[in-house]
Amino acid sequence: MTQLFDAITAYLRRVGNYNHGVVVVELLLIGVVVWWLMRFLRGTRGARLVKGVAVILATVYIAIRLLPEDLGWERIKFLYGNFLLFAFVGIVVAFQPELRRVLIQVGQTKFFSSPLGRVQAMIASLIESAAYFSRNKIGAVMAIERSVGLGEIEESGTSIDAELTSGLLNSIFYPGGALHDMGVIIRDGRIAAAGCQFPLAESEEVDASLGSRHRAALGLAKDSDAIVLVVSEETGRVSIACDGQLYLGLSPEALDALLLGLLAPRKMQRKPARADKEAKDEDA
Repeated sequence: MTQLFDAITAYLRRVGNYNHGVVVVELLLIGVVVWWLMRFLRGTRGARLVKGVAVILATVYIAIRLLPEDLGWERIKFLYGNFLLFAFVGIVVAFQPELRRVLIQVGQTKFFSSPLGRVQAMIASLIESAAYFSRNKIGAVMAIERSVGLGEIEESGTSIDAELTSGLLNSIFYPGGALHDMGVIIRDGRIAAAGCQFPLAESEEVDASLGSRHRAALGLAKDSDAIVLVVSEETGRVSIACDGQLYLGLSPEALDALLLGLLAPRKMQRKPARADKEAKDEDA
């Protein structure tokens, strides 16, 4: 018992001689890595396995460090070092699905993909959903956030923070769903929230034949620089509200050109004018 107490005292003395600034930085880095790992594994089968392995390794490490050095524990330390090697191999085998998912997500990060490619992928999903809504006469209103934050409006809805896909949009706006009648906020190519209440434009600012979704789209476009995509439930017509203007009856080609011109780098002027002209020609 005395030897154990002396070992603990000696270990604490060694720890006390460390550079405290370096120790704090190391602990912060370790904490960030552990937090990210647990956040990534939350809800998966690997979460409990990681906790179990961490508890075992930490317990064995502390026990090894507290062994008195003058009693000759070289074999135990040797076995512990080899145990770590086998544990690492076992973790790689056990976490194959999770590791594959990590690598896929790293490959899809903004660091490896071009801004134009991300914008085109987002536009493709929006056009696919808009075409589905138009064919089936499903009403929808979706706001793409730009420089003006929509945090206050987001708080009125349900936080989602999911990758933008046409399938998810179709599910959100499916008739009868809890989030069907309100709007969706899109931020950085992700669905930030759904079921959001957009501010309505004054009735005299919108044609009497247009419904509340168009009023909400135009109202948000007047209060912010968001691009609001709206689909009429009565006619299936696809429109865009942007910069206080409402572009009605857009074809998929015109919608693609308008969104690309408004969202893609160095295409801010040419494409919107072309899309606006196509929309006016169709209305005529």
